[in-house]
Amino acid sequence: MRRSVLSFFGIAALSVATSIITLNVAKSENNATSFNESHSQLFKENHVVDTHFASSVVRSDYPDLTYAAEHAVKAVVNIKATMTVNSPAYRDPFFEFFGYPQGGGKREAQAGGSGVIISTDGYIVTNNHVINNATNLSVKLYDGRTFEAKVIGSDPATDVALIKIEAEGLPTLPFGSSDELRLGEWVLAIGYPMDLQSTITAGIVSAKARHLGAIDNKSGIESFIQTDAAVNPGNSGGALVNTRGELVGINTIIKTSTGSYVGYSFAVPESIVRKVVMDLRESGVVQRAVLGISFRAIDQQFIDNAGDYTGIDKIGGIYVASVSEDGAASKAGIRKGDVITKVGGVEVNDSAIFLEQIGKRRPGDKVDIELRRGDKRVNTTVTLQNKAGETSLISKESVDVAELLGAKLKSAPHDLCKELDIKGGVQVVEILSGGILERCRVKEGYIITHINDRPIRSIEDIERLSDKITSIDGIYPNGRASSYMLM
Repeated sequence: MRRSVLSFFGIAALSVATSIITLNVAKSENNATSFNESHSQLFKENHVVDTHFASSVVRSDYPDLTYAAEHAVKAVVNIKATMTVNSPAYRDPFFEFFGYPQGGGKREAQAGGSGVIISTDGYIVTNNHVINNATNLSVKLYDGRTFEAKVIGSDPATDVALIKIEAEGLPTLPFGSSDELRLGEWVLAIGYPMDLQSTITAGIVSAKARHLGAIDNKSGIESFIQTDAAVNPGNSGGALVNTRGELVGINTIIKTSTGSYVGYSFAVPESIVRKVVMDLRESGVVQRAVLGISFRAIDQQFIDNAGDYTGIDKIGGIYVASVSEDGAASKAGIRKGDVITKVGGVEVNDSAIFLEQIGKRRPGDKVDIELRRGDKRVNTTVTLQNKAGETSLISKESVDVAELLGAKLKSAPHDLCKELDIKGGVQVVEILSGGILERCRVKEGYIITHINDRPIRSIEDIERLSDKITSIDGIYPNGRASSYMLM
């Protein structure tokens, strides 16, 4: 009994303290002067003035999330994705003895997620991983209606996808601004977790521009908004909403060792979502802007490892490790060894912010870049390019050559190229299923020297290609040359 009473009072005391802290934080700027004056009276002459902060807490001191919740929830949908998967092999000795066929097969499986309606005629944004490999998509609206959906396009590099249902007059969620989000700002996470209907949770913005290494894509762009709004499996693709009822992010990832929410979740920022959705809607393909550099963020590890070599002893900025010949950066006068400090007026002190600022732009866009060159400040304007080194937008027919090849690749070792008397190439490290190289029966170790009669000297040469593959030329480490023509 004694223990229960102590626990009760402990909770009561904590509640009062919490009320005091909440009041202090929630006071508006208009009351800042009166608050500071009353606060200074608390400790005059080393004694505490008797006051009752808790009694003055009123409803208006707390953020009102009801408007945002009641309006935004109507535009968030449930997505059911049906896909075909391989069943594991099962061997039963009894049936095997009598000659009955054994082994695995194909079966249908379902996965669930969420999405956000962004146009009255049925365009819905969600995560790529929600709809990836789906053979059928079913969308259930807040009002209970169900529609079949088609995929307009998807982008594995940002984990964003755009789908559409045939409907009119739908409730929508307007885009807000993720750039204007502030740490500590209240946000809502809305989705369909654990097969629950339109769940709403609240939290604050805990951090911005988080990089987790979670997107398994060579062009992956990660600059997540971190919140402590509860998100669970099924929330993927759902809305992160500010107090004005505007979309500021798409909930994507929970970082957990249990598979469920453990205190923080992550969303793709609106700045990236809006750009990807616009690209997919207009051209069916993401218009990826390329600056044409390799880089490293200048953090303490950089200072420790390369500070003496580079002469850099101050944390902050993006170190330009190399510059692509004839690339956007090179044409703008950016050099190896420069330190980029701002992109489009935004300070870039880590890789996530830098990638976000480039990733939300298109080929052909001009962006102001401020950099440090030794003791000098240099300002330049860069015209961003596409992966082919041009400023024009690419078409839907343009292809990802590396993905079509279906392999893990690396630049061929210099010593091996010298031994084979070739100027360079890209070596096949591993053959992946379903790609061109598997169908051509190419073996690991093969060095690609030409694609469509264009010389291939490095991985960058492959990434610049966007034409359909018609021919591949190369050589094996034993000196045997092989060429392949694709019909």
